[in-house]
Amino acid sequence: MLLLGIDLGTSSVKVSVLDAATQRCLAAVSYPETEREIRALQPGWAEQSPRQWWHDAQEAIRQANATQAYNPADIGAIGIAYQMHGLVLVDAANEVLRDAIIWCDSRAVPYGEAALLAIGEERCQTHLLNSPGNFTAAKLAWVKSEEPALYKRIAKVLLPGDFLALQLTGEATTSISALSEGIFWDFARHELSEDVFRFFGFDPALIPPVQDVFAPHGQLRAAVAQELGLRAGIPVSYKAGDQPNNALSLNVLQPGEVAATAGTSGVIYAVTDQLFVDEKSRVNAFAHVNHTAAQPRLGVLLCINGTGSLNRWVRGVAAPGLSYAQANERAAAVPVGADGLLCLPFGNGAERMLENQQVGAHFHDIDFNVHTPGHLLRAAQEGIAFAFRYGLDLMRAGGLHPTVVKAGYTNMFLSDVFAQAFADVTGLAVELYQTDGSVGAALGAGIGAGVFATSEEAFRHMRPLRLVSPGPAAAAYETHYQRWKTQLLHRLPAARPLPQPV
Repeated sequence: MLLLGIDLGTSSVKVSVLDAATQRCLAAVSYPETEREIRALQPGWAEQSPRQWWHDAQEAIRQANATQAYNPADIGAIGIAYQMHGLVLVDAANEVLRDAIIWCDSRAVPYGEAALLAIGEERCQTHLLNSPGNFTAAKLAWVKSEEPALYKRIAKVLLPGDFLALQLTGEATTSISALSEGIFWDFARHELSEDVFRFFGFDPALIPPVQDVFAPHGQLRAAVAQELGLRAGIPVSYKAGDQPNNALSLNVLQPGEVAATAGTSGVIYAVTDQLFVDEKSRVNAFAHVNHTAAQPRLGVLLCINGTGSLNRWVRGVAAPGLSYAQANERAAAVPVGADGLLCLPFGNGAERMLENQQVGAHFHDIDFNVHTPGHLLRAAQEGIAFAFRYGLDLMRAGGLHPTVVKAGYTNMFLSDVFAQAFADVTGLAVELYQTDGSVGAALGAGIGAGVFATSEEAFRHMRPLRLVSPGPAAAAYETHYQRWKTQLLHRLPAARPLPQPV
């Protein structure tokens, strides 16, 4: 049997086809080749078209099939990974009502803060494990307030992966993991949050049927199967947000294990069996793919909105025409610490780890006689590593103390400058693996379809490609990090004003 994994990202959709017996990847395609647009109709907004997602997913599957590396008729299960926290709204005919409000959109912050005041911080912490913040429920509240006529037409509220599965199968489903990332789930009562639904005035009927992550989420419709050259009736047997799925792809499933990613955004994701709460909701806890009420498995997630997006922007400004590999070579030619140049990498909306502040991206201490485009490239990558360290210290303060991080050998971890800076400034060894989100989604499909008897069987062939350990530059990086942290703290307000009720 073959397994199809679909990773619905912010920049593109990637699909991979795996041989279930060997876990070997037979084909991998990303579409489009250029990064997909994020529309910002107002400052702080971020939207994408769900219809475009569906078009891109179909095109990626067709291109994978066109490689002729396998027989599409042998694909027996489909898994989906998707960008988290997005809001997709459909009517009774399953037609999209508006563009999706995606993860890095900041417009809903006041709605989440009003809910925090009304529900109470302690109850939010013990029941939701998070502040309602800027997550999916708060985004839905914005629509209810600002687009009331459209809100009345909503039949179902979906996460991006729920929408993609709906297109494939015609069935709308969701999961506890998805509901928890949207701040719709009450962990104490193991049900939809009465507090959230009552405060915002949501009808629970807007939520699709809840299934396990590893479970049938519908079967491939005959018309879609014909369009894509696949067999009708094969199950969508796995569906998870990109960060839980990234952890799955690295076999990070048990307490104490940690995954990292540095794509468009950057994440450290630590698994725990405790109900982890950060009182300021700077670090968030969601239900992991294998979470149950009887056996809790939570993913404690630190998010930095702009990692790969900053790297892309700086490359376009400082090294136009160069590939990422060539830009990384220029960065590597610059000394550790970029000769004093510092970068704050926070130019992609409100940052949760900075208490939903928008501090923006900044370069500090530019010297026109010293600094070159290569310095900008290196300072950006080091600034991202420093942001990871800042967030990791928040996790450590909460009692999480990882010693090794697993990451896919992809995106920014392809840069030796970034990978070494990450290890040096965090003090953590990094194991790099040949995997990604679409591979994880395919393996998840195999687990959900019962192709693998256990999750351990799904990863029996996994071996690290390389290990990056803290090196001799760690002491120097500590000095640079403290300078960077001082600049960041100057940008943060000493005390935040109380949010006003919406």
